[in-house]
Amino acid sequence: MRKVKALALAAALLLPAIPAAAQDGAITIARQVSTTAMDPGFLKEAATIVDNIFDTLVMRDQDMKLVPGLAESWKAIDDRTWEFKLRKGVTFHDGETFDAEAVKFSIDRILDPLAKSPTLSYIRTIEGVDIIDPTTVRIRTNGPDPLLPTRMSRYPTYIVPPAYVRKVGNDVFASKPVGTGAYKFVEFVPDQHVILEANPNYWRGAPSIQRVTWRAIPDGTARMTALITGEADLVENVPVDLAPLIQSSPDADLVQVKNGGLTIYLGLVMKDKPLDDTKVRQALDAAIDRKGIVDNILQGMATPKGTQVGPADFGYLDVPPTPYDPAKAKALLAEAGYPDGFRIKMQSTTRYMKDGEVAQAIAQQFGDVGVRIDQEVLDWSVYTQQVPRQGPIFMLGWGSTQTLDADAALYAIMRTGEPYSTASIPKLDRLLDESRRVVDPAARKTILEDIQKTAAEQVPLLPLYQEDALYGKSKRVLFEGRPDARIPVFEIKLAPAQ
Repeated sequence: MRKVKALALAAALLLPAIPAAAQDGAITIARQVSTTAMDPGFLKEAATIVDNIFDTLVMRDQDMKLVPGLAESWKAIDDRTWEFKLRKGVTFHDGETFDAEAVKFSIDRILDPLAKSPTLSYIRTIEGVDIIDPTTVRIRTNGPDPLLPTRMSRYPTYIVPPAYVRKVGNDVFASKPVGTGAYKFVEFVPDQHVILEANPNYWRGAPSIQRVTWRAIPDGTARMTALITGEADLVENVPVDLAPLIQSSPDADLVQVKNGGLTIYLGLVMKDKPLDDTKVRQALDAAIDRKGIVDNILQGMATPKGTQVGPADFGYLDVPPTPYDPAKAKALLAEAGYPDGFRIKMQSTTRYMKDGEVAQAIAQQFGDVGVRIDQEVLDWSVYTQQVPRQGPIFMLGWGSTQTLDADAALYAIMRTGEPYSTASIPKLDRLLDESRRVVDPAARKTILEDIQKTAAEQVPLLPLYQEDALYGKSKRVLFEGRPDARIPVFEIKLAPAQ
């Protein structure tokens, strides 16, 4: 079947492309997964679409520097208080005024313990928001937090309209969102598409692209065919085995951002035996041939990792990937009391680069050292509801690209009790908490490095590799990709028609 699909794509390459709606100022972006909800405070998926509907107080420019967003300026008042001066004259898409109340409401609804926001860990240091006047807020933290401005530049701190959310409720808001962003919501058909149109009153100026359709095309070959035939102008997640075909196309370009994708890891539910045993976790770590997986399955379009932190992140430590050593893995299992191995379930999905083949390869490598895997492959919409609590081994992708700080790569998936963490290591907890209290950059960097060293020794999870971000685009679409993995349509331009 895969060969047939590849032949179909190759045939499509021979056909002259019919430009998609790009000629009339509209583009179609094809995605691997369908959006499930668009409430930025409660996301369980990438913020790609909501990033175009909502704004944050702070933004990152193309050089990844923090720049003013809905806040014109910010400053530290004391060790635990940051003041933000808000932009005047901004309105939400429905006409509601953006002001200090909207900022407080947006953050308070995430901090509410009854809300159980899955992204709470990103802003857990915030103690409260005080309104000074309609254009000034002060954000109090439970200790010194050097990352507070950075936390205001990504989800879950997009600003939402209080009156509209109160009127329609969270469920309706998640399917019919209203923000201050460059694009306004038009239509959401689950498992099919999301349509947005330009906000002519956008505070940064009217967008040049008038309409964008985010279309769900789960099958990789079908996505690439849509690009080649002109049904899509930009596609996410180019399958690695189809990348050469895109490169050779006269009508499309491959955009590759090295280390621009998620870091894929195997989560371990440490409360479940035998994963509570450090030697068992170390054995599983040594049983994985990361280099072989990257070279043979991912065709070099990823980088084997020994840490969850990305090279562009503050606090990155170049931890070498754990060497592939089946003999050591068997010895560790024997020392832990499992000379004949054991049987355990491993969950995976169809969200990441060739994740099905990767999961099979890892299951076989585990089997080679006596760990017999019961594989369970779930659709992404089901997977997000079960992971990470079930497992007990599960594959997940995690990124810190939107903050470019090690905190985002570590805290949420390693700190005991966090929504996405199944780890529980007291030493790690102490270091993680300390990293959020220390303001001095040099001292904080040392702590973040210590966290990565401790994780490499205690193995709360198994880092595998960091994907490159692979996009396919029409020749007319001017898009280079960003290190923070965002697709801001406001910044995308269309070359003049020939």
